[in-house]
Amino acid sequence: MNQAVTVETTDKVAEVIINRPPVNAIAAETYEAITVAFRELSSRTDVHAVILRSAGRIYSAGADLKQPPESHSAAETGPERRQRLARTCYEAILDCTLPTIAAVSGAALGAGAVLAACCDIRLADDDAKIGLPEIKAGRCGGGSHLMRILPQGQLRLMYFTGDPLSADDAYRLGLVQRVCQPDQLLAEARELAAQIAGHSPLGLRLAKQALNEAEKHHVKPGYAAEQVYTLRLAAHPDAAEAARATLEKRPPVWSWPSTCEA
Repeated sequence: MNQAVTVETTDKVAEVIINRPPVNAIAAETYEAITVAFRELSSRTDVHAVILRSAGRIYSAGADLKQPPESHSAAETGPERRQRLARTCYEAILDCTLPTIAAVSGAALGAGAVLAACCDIRLADDDAKIGLPEIKAGRCGGGSHLMRILPQGQLRLMYFTGDPLSADDAYRLGLVQRVCQPDQLLAEARELAAQIAGHSPLGLRLAKQALNEAEKHHVKPGYAAEQVYTLRLAAHPDAAEAARATLEKRPPVWSWPSTCEA
């Protein structure tokens, strides 16, 4: 793992940590390291939720404009390589088999905002600023990922002005799901991740696949696609165990991954 990106695991929760002082700007190698981290976590059976956070007070100020993008082949320029690595990184987070939580501290700008938007759930401290300032740096980018979450006019306002949203405005618009005190952000993210990770490991993975698949469709075919995953989960022993545990008011004992998927 690149030293600017580390993974720490406690119980059933993994934390992918960006540590690239002073502002956690994302270099080409950082994109690669985040991709590796999420792909590896997707294949693990001992982790059931992931937190994407940063070391320090800044989530990420965006792409590292001070690092000239290098070309590694004659067929691809340096900027094209950086774009490819960024796409691959965002796809690795979107496609992660596990529920993901972004713990947004301070600024999440440009690439930082996109990293957060690719997660399933976003928590932010009340000092957070989330924005797409690329227009101010002679770039375009990030809108496609935030477009899934924000209303059209709000996204275009951010895109054309480069002005960020405050934590409160991001919460009001649904971009973040909780606003926390700075000293409580990580604790709340860990508590939420632990709560999620306590559910059926197979259920969480099928639920993530169901939502990702349903998002590709309008509501009727989307729900039909979701039902396919419902049937898969219902046929597994862990579905019956979930019902028994609820009725008996006890913690469930999951059999997956020792038992096969439905």
